[in-house]
Amino acid sequence: MEKKSMKGYIYLMPALIVILLFTAYPLIRAFLMSFYEDYNMISGEYSRIGLGNYKDLFGDKDFTKALRNTSIYVVFVVPCSIALSLLIAVLLNSNIKCQGLFQTIFFLPYVTSVIAIGLVWSWIFNSNYGLLNIILSWFGIDKVQWLNKPKYALPSLIIFSVWKSMAFDILIFLAGLQTIPKDLYNASRVDSTPRWRVFWKITVPGIAPMISYAFIMGFISAFKVYNEVFSLWGGKAGPANSAITVVYYIYDKFYNSHNYGLASAAAVILFLIILVLTIVQRMMGRKK
Repeated sequence: MEKKSMKGYIYLMPALIVILLFTAYPLIRAFLMSFYEDYNMISGEYSRIGLGNYKDLFGDKDFTKALRNTSIYVVFVVPCSIALSLLIAVLLNSNIKCQGLFQTIFFLPYVTSVIAIGLVWSWIFNSNYGLLNIILSWFGIDKVQWLNKPKYALPSLIIFSVWKSMAFDILIFLAGLQTIPKDLYNASRVDSTPRWRVFWKITVPGIAPMISYAFIMGFISAFKVYNEVFSLWGGKAGPANSAITVVYYIYDKFYNSHNYGLASAAAVILFLIILVLTIVQRMMGRKK
C-alpha cells in the first residue's frame, strides 16, 4: 500500500470509528432488537425471535396515528417552507437596504435552541393572551385554543415548524442565487422579459440542485420531528396525544413504557420510509 493511501486512511480513521460506533452499531442493534419479543434490555433476555413486534406495531392505534400525523406534517411543512424560503431568498438577494441585517434576522432561528423557540411560540399560541389570538381579534376572529384542543394541535405544530425550517432553506437558496450569472438577468431586462418568466426560466433552474437538496434534507428532518412537539407541549404530545409523531412514539415506548422491541420495530420502519423517499428523490433529481 502506498504511503499516500495509508496517510489518507489514517486521517479517515477517527471519523470512521465515530460513524461505526455511534451510527452503524446502534442501527444494527435496533434492527436485531426489533425481532426480540418481550425483550429486557437490562438482562438481555427475550421470549423468542419473530415478527411479533411488527404485528403489534401495525395493530397499535397510537402508531398508526403517529404515522398519519407525521405524513400530514411532512406534506405541509416541507413544500410550504421551501416555497416561502425561496420567495424570501429572492427578495433578500435583490438590492435592498440593510440586506446583511435582514439575512442575519432570518438566519437566527437556525442557530437558536428549538426548546427556547418553542417556549416563545407556546406564548404566541396561548389561548388567553397569545400574540396570534390578539392579531386574529383585530379581524373579528374569536380566540382559538391552539394548544389546548386536539383539532388545532397539528396545525399549530405545522405553523411553528414552517417558520423554524425556513432559516436553513433561505441560507442555501441565497448561496445558490449568488452563483447565477448576472448577465442572464441583464439580458432579460434588455428583452423586457416579465419577472415571473425570469423567475421560472432563470432563477429556478439556476438553483435547482439547492432546491433538490432542500427537499431531501427537509423530508428527512420532518420525518424525525420530536423537539418541536416536546417544546410546544412541555414533554407531551399535545392534548389527547393529538400531535404524536413517529419519533415521539419511539421515545415514549422506549423510555416510558420500556417496550424496547416495539420501539426498535418503529425505528426500523421509520428508517426504511426515510431511506426509500431519499432514494426516490435522488433518482428524480438526477433525471431532471
